[in-house]
Formats: sequence, C-alpha cells, structure tokens
Amino acid sequence: MYPTHYHIRQIRVEPNVVLAPMEGVTDLTFRRLIRQIGGCGMTTTEFIASEGLRRGSSKMEEMARFDADERPVAIQIYGRSPESMAEAARIIEDSGADVCDLNFGCPSKKVCAHSGGSALLKDFSLATAIVREVRKAIKIPLTVKMRSGFDHTMRNAPEVAMMCQEEGAEAIVIHWRTRTDLYGGTRAVDKIAEAKSRLKIPVIGNGDVVDFESARKMIEETGCDGVMVGRGAVKNPWVLLQIAQGLRGEPILEVDAAEKHRVLRNYIQSIRDVFRSERGALGRIKKICNYFTHGLPFGSELRTALLHSQGLDELIDHVDVYFDRLAAGGFRGSRPYELSLGAREDLAEGSAP
Repeated sequence: MYPTHYHIRQIRVEPNVVLAPMEGVTDLTFRRLIRQIGGCGMTTTEFIASEGLRRGSSKMEEMARFDADERPVAIQIYGRSPESMAEAARIIEDSGADVCDLNFGCPSKKVCAHSGGSALLKDFSLATAIVREVRKAIKIPLTVKMRSGFDHTMRNAPEVAMMCQEEGAEAIVIHWRTRTDLYGGTRAVDKIAEAKSRLKIPVIGNGDVVDFESARKMIEETGCDGVMVGRGAVKNPWVLLQIAQGLRGEPILEVDAAEKHRVLRNYIQSIRDVFRSERGALGRIKKICNYFTHGLPFGSELRTALLHSQGLDELIDHVDVYFDRLAAGGFRGSRPYELSLGAREDLAEGSAP
C-alpha cells in the first residue's frame, strides 16, 4: 500500500498529490480547472515577488488571490531579503492562506541573478536567515520548495532541508534536478531519499511526475510522503486524479477525446472571461495549448495551427475542428493532419482524414 495523505501541522493533505507552482500557469483559472477535475490535495499559486507584494503591487496581489473554498492553498513567495520575505509572509497570513511557501528552487536567470530561488542553495547563511525571519513573522504553517542543489558539485538539499526543519519549516518539497539542470538532466532522486531519511517533517518528491507509474516510482525509490506535479498537469489536467486513484488502488480514469475537448473548451472560455484584452487571453491560451496538445494524434499540426491563430474565435474553431475529426473516426494512415477551417464540410459528408 502507498501513502495517501500527510499532515502539515494540523492541515491534512489528502490525497497526497499536490499541484506545483508554475509561473504563467498556476493562476486562479488554472487552479480552478484542476480542482474541478479532482484529485489535488493542495494547490499552490505562481511564485510571487516578496518585494512587489510588500509594496502593494496590484499584479502581485492579483497573483496571490484564491477562492474562498480553495483549501488547503499555499501562496509561494521568493526574494533575497529576509525582512521583505517576512513582511510578504505576514501579508499572506492576513489574506487567509493556509500555508506560506518559500521558493528556493526557481532556476530562472532573472530570479537567481538577484540571489533568489535556487541561488539560495549556495548561500546557506542567507537561506537560514530567510527561513528564520519568516518563521518568526507568521503563525500559519511554513513550507519550502527547493531543488537537489545549485549544481552537481553542490547537491546539498538534505542539509538545506534539515536547516529548514530546525528553523521551523513544516514540510519540504525537493525537485531532483539541480539549478544547472534547468529542465533537463539525468534523473537522480537520491537526495530526496536522503532528506526523507533524515527529516521528521513530510518530504514531497517532485520532478517528472507525469502519471501513476512515475509517482509510484518516486514514492518507492525515496520513501517520500507525497508527490508534486508540475508540467505534467498542464499536458494532462487529469493526472493528479489518476495518480490519486492509483495510490488508493482504484481503477485509473481513462480520458477520451470528448472529455478533453469539453475541458479545453471550458478552460479557454474561463480565460476569455478573466482577461481584459483578447490579446492577453490569446497569449495565455496559446501557452497552455502548447502543453495540452502534446501526446494527441497529430498534435504538432494542431499546435502549429493554434500558435498561428490571430484571434480567439479562430483558435476555438481549430480546436473544435480537430476534436470533431477525432470523434468522427480519428486519423488513419500516415497522412499528416491538415487543419482546415472548412473541415466541417468533410465531416458533414461523413469522411475522415
């Protein structure tokens, strides 16, 4: 049997499958989508600049917004100033969030250049000061997300995680990649396993958890208390539910084309409703569709058509045509999927590509 829940102090995280913070992805609209599908034990916002939140930036405040029934929810912040991080944490607590999460894992040059994110893994004293000051500033649970190290000469996640525990953090998420791996590298989960063997607080495994098999493997190889899902949830929003079902020993949901069409269509409409401009909505939708279309039959052709769409109506038409064709009989032979807005005429005549 696999673990199916864990606790962050008094907060029961069940199922023990949680959504990772992702810049430009895990906004309120996407988190609502994941919650509607089910299987997510806890959501996390996009990472938010502590300085911006402290200064009252409307953009940062919008990024920190969550639904009243979105529980448990963690708000993640990043920065290099212990004082600013502590003040931002107080704002998070006042907002009613369940958990304050610290970002020690972002690999972006912009964040690391200012000694934030995964750059903190090579500045132990600054990382310690941040955790200490934030812990003193708030009463709600504190968690930290990190990578296994800054580079392969400094894979010090177990030591940093131990420090975090000693300074009052109540759960740790560790991604097996180092900062220099960015989004590549060779899978090595030994530092997650080492941290789990040394810590008393929950340790959550992260990195290439994209289905039940990879989640099962992560838990078996590291003994971790749960898994965090990132990009896999964008490609397959049902994956958290499928992993949770597998961990409970239940049949795993098989998602058909009609369900994919329904969910993608509803999500596009949700984004359209939220964004003030069509240009902004189109940019966000293209980013999500770029992930979502991976793994679909002739998905690269669909992806190209979506990315070249000049407006939302055109993009939606491409989506509808593609899934209508898929429902009509799929894509036979080796003929590339030729996306045409006039394809419904072919479908009306009963033909399939």
